[in-house]
Amino acid sequence: MSGGQTGVDRAALDAARSVNLPIGGWCPRGRRSEDGRIPSEYPLRETAARSYAVRTEWNVRDSDGTLVVVLDEVTSGTRLTVDLARKHQKPLHIVHLHPSAAPGLFLDGNSANAELASVVEWLSQHRIRILNVAGPRGSSAESVYREAMTFLVDLFKAVPSG
Repeated sequence: MSGGQTGVDRAALDAARSVNLPIGGWCPRGRRSEDGRIPSEYPLRETAARSYAVRTEWNVRDSDGTLVVVLDEVTSGTRLTVDLARKHQKPLHIVHLHPSAAPGLFLDGNSANAELASVVEWLSQHRIRILNVAGPRGSSAESVYREAMTFLVDLFKAVPSG
């Protein structure tokens, strides 16, 4: 599930759909997003509020855990997701797609395969069946959708079904 915003949210929905996983989530009233109205092809439920914060909290609340996908650092909008996962005591995992830019991470231990393996293990360990995926919006970086999509398709293919 995701909130349908441009960037990581839509990459998550598109990646899941590409491997035939069910998709859904909450979005703001009016299907509000930075590029206008969230397309109807995404089966999202609208909250009563136009606020992104309400949508974010409901997606965290209604999932078994949250995967945050960022290029290098967690910024303000994504920080709210992290804070809400902690508030609701939900499992949280953060993936840095550009680990060399993330402070405190070791390059050799964070290849794409290692990141995939760590997320697959986290999903299994926490028995996550409904996954909330969040991260920066499309306007934050030109490549965020494409890079998140590639990672998430690989992830969803690597997760054992059932």
